[in-house]
Amino acid sequence: MEPFRLAGFRSEKVLTRIKNLDSMTGMKTNTIGLTLAFCFLGWATCFAADPAMGTWKLNEAKSKITPGTTKFATVTFKNMLANIKVSSDGNGPDGKPIHVEWSGKFDGKDYPVTGDPNGDTRAYSKMNDRTLQVTVKKNGKVTATAQTVVSADGKTRTSTVNGTTVKGKKFHNTAVYDKQ
Repeated sequence: MEPFRLAGFRSEKVLTRIKNLDSMTGMKTNTIGLTLAFCFLGWATCFAADPAMGTWKLNEAKSKITPGTTKFATVTFKNMLANIKVSSDGNGPDGKPIHVEWSGKFDGKDYPVTGDPNGDTRAYSKMNDRTLQVTVKKNGKVTATAQTVVSADGKTRTSTVNGTTVKGKKFHNTAVYDKQ
């Protein structure tokens, strides 16, 4: 039987030219591994670059919180692939501990919030790399708006909140948080 001829080469010669097939397999594995490593590095850099992410602790000395309004001692922002999760712990207007959770996108749309006596939805909008705009609503009515700005060094964030309490009283709070 005559070996198969392709472009002037006999198949038996082409197949026997590669002396060490294990080295070819190793090169393929290294190439795939290196490609995956670069993809993961790019993905991690993309999500790590958001300065709002992380845990923030209230700096009471630098903050001005109106008595009778919610005061969050800690706020945590986590990127959960498709959504952002924000959880906050502190004291409600009555001084009792509260835990508030919100999950959604920074796209300006209303997403449900749990545990907030002042609202049942929140809408976050990303104004730029360091600024978030937040709108809190209760039964479709805006009860508070906030602008949160992360400092250039990424160590502090300042939230300026304007709104109306559940008792109908207007308030203006400035909360300064330190990154943990």
